[in-house]
Amino acid sequence: MISLLGVLACQSSNPLDNILQDSRLQYVLEQADTYEVQIRYTQIDRDANNNPTFKTYDFNVDSSVYFYPASSVKMPVAFLAMERINELRKEKNIPFLNVSSTIEIDSTQAGQSEVRTDSTSMNGLPNVAHYVKKIFAVSDNDAFNRLYEFLGRQYINEQLQAKGMQDSRIMHRLSVWSLDNAVTNPLRFVDGDSILYKQDEQIDQTNYPITAIPKGVAYFKNDEKIEEPFDFGAKNRFSIADLERSLKAIIFPDATAQNERFDLTAENYQYLYKVMSTLPREHEFPKYDTTEYYDSYVKFFLFGDKKEPIPEHIRIFNKVGYAYGYLTDCAYIVDFKKNIEFFLTATIHVNANQIYNDNTYEYDEVGIPFLANLGRAVYDYEVNRKRPNKPDLSKFR
Repeated sequence: MISLLGVLACQSSNPLDNILQDSRLQYVLEQADTYEVQIRYTQIDRDANNNPTFKTYDFNVDSSVYFYPASSVKMPVAFLAMERINELRKEKNIPFLNVSSTIEIDSTQAGQSEVRTDSTSMNGLPNVAHYVKKIFAVSDNDAFNRLYEFLGRQYINEQLQAKGMQDSRIMHRLSVWSLDNAVTNPLRFVDGDSILYKQDEQIDQTNYPITAIPKGVAYFKNDEKIEEPFDFGAKNRFSIADLERSLKAIIFPDATAQNERFDLTAENYQYLYKVMSTLPREHEFPKYDTTEYYDSYVKFFLFGDKKEPIPEHIRIFNKVGYAYGYLTDCAYIVDFKKNIEFFLTATIHVNANQIYNDNTYEYDEVGIPFLANLGRAVYDYEVNRKRPNKPDLSKFR
């Protein structure tokens, strides 16, 4: 019997339809709706001057279908934090303010915590650049929460909308439940004893429309099982298209509309290219235990189901997310040896018992192997795809 996907592949000029015929993917794709799979694959071709053009292909991508983005939202927030430093430097005429300036965070509300030091940084002090590094190195939740507090919820969402990310919003910190997420801590940037910039407590008074998004049959709260669906209505949301849009604006700023770009310096871009693709074992500050933080710890595509070292000639510029049974990865993947590059973004939901917060999700059995195999299937296709010109990938080395 020929599968529906097989019929579609025969009738379609969409290469993703053919890629998804890969036998390694069928155990999930035969139940694609059950697993809430969404996939976006973007081909990149270069002209004679190395300028890129893009062709995007989708499977089940629908911005109206909710998935919990988890830590993948850290990526655009990291970009916004670096941009905000540049804005403040210009707007407030603070020439010495930069992403490496020390940030000191205060606490004024119940549940908030202050920051004065960071034992994982080179100089023992917290700063935006180091938080960005930790976000991409191991998906550090505290690092994200500190950038959220720096930016404030209202600023984050206004900037996402302004940059064309209309199907997304950030509503809360991650992995903390005792805080008012509309209120963010007062803070300051300092240079020794000198205050470069002081920011008061921010309160987001935006009236966000909240629509119930019930999922599953039950959930746990404070070790008590609640026999009703879990509501994601007030949770963060980020569409597949918006995730790729934010990443593409960083990888190819010159090919991004002016109003959708991040206001970053050349030095900012090079820093991001470095920290987004650097593996945990390659970091000195912080120094990570590689038995826990192996190469593919936050690299699901191609390598997520293995713990062996990732080959040096392959670099993945990405951000993953996983929580509540949802697994997501958004990546720009480069192979310097074979001169290939492509974007791949996907999400899958693995929660067979439909109970949330019970820590029973099929991440290792189903989700991560699927994303790893999806990456391999697209990679194999890219290796054999003819390109009009060989890309110059030197800026990503």
